[in-house]
Amino acid sequence: MITVQNTISSSVGKVWELWISPKHIQNWNYAFEDWHTPYAENDLRENGQFKYKMEKKDKSEGFDFEGHYTKIEKFKLLEYKLSDGRTGSVHFEILGDKVKITERFEPNKQDSESMQKNWCQNVIDNFKKYVESI
Repeated sequence: MITVQNTISSSVGKVWELWISPKHIQNWNYAFEDWHTPYAENDLRENGQFKYKMEKKDKSEGFDFEGHYTKIEKFKLLEYKLSDGRTGSVHFEILGDKVKITERFEPNKQDSESMQKNWCQNVIDNFKKYVESI
């Protein structure tokens, strides 16, 4: 399993809403400045589907990040299964006036684990910047 995390200066309600809302996902879900998420859908319920289109801004590379939720505990936990069968989870931990987000997921076989960890850590870091800026 790969683990990435960050601690955000915000309420858990705001962190949760910005994590799950497609209009907000499109503003923070990228690992590098030349990437973006032009499309996001999220049906937040057990067995509900999610799909994020991630691509380079010049459209030279891209992929769909998609799957379904297997367990949801509001303000605490999202567990999911990706379309390729890998699983993952996002934990939300309240630390006073901050929220620690920890995401764990099974790596894919085609990319190095260090590349996948770096990519996802950058996404979590962008999420922190986004939440703390609005």
